[in-house]
Amino acid sequence: MTFHPVAKKITGLLSQNHCWYETFEHDPVRTSEEAAKIRHNYSLHQGAKALILRIKKTETERKFIMLVIPGDLRFDSHKVKKIFNVKDIRFATKEEIGKLTDGVQIGGVPPFGNLFDLEVVVDPEIFENEKIIFNAGDQRFSVAMKSQDFKNLVKPQIVKITSEVFP
Repeated sequence: MTFHPVAKKITGLLSQNHCWYETFEHDPVRTSEEAAKIRHNYSLHQGAKALILRIKKTETERKFIMLVIPGDLRFDSHKVKKIFNVKDIRFATKEEIGKLTDGVQIGGVPPFGNLFDLEVVVDPEIFENEKIIFNAGDQRFSVAMKSQDFKNLVKPQIVKITSEVFP
């Protein structure tokens, strides 16, 4: 099976840096919940959900950023607005994501925003897991790796960006 070139870029980066990882080929998945059902031995909380947002400070000052959160949580837009001192944020469109990632489809975007020249902000709960898992550039290809290696390779800003979950 042929996957998006970013999948090879990620596994190559992990190999070059002597990181432990494992890969999985599977049916296409678009959501963290769908992925968790087919990723045996990994929980939804271990899923590293990558979200690309457009933030706007002024009419002319706009940029795209990547948020990475556990698969079972949601980001808090108020916290993100405060961190970046902006009033307007929105999800990137399908077209914008394709342009920013050289054609990676929604649901396949990996949490390696640094590969796409995106600022990466990660919720600290990601690092409560020894291992994380994510789609690596393709909805049919997942990579599991150690969360500490992810931190070392991506060098993200680590800030609480999720909401508290109440039962």
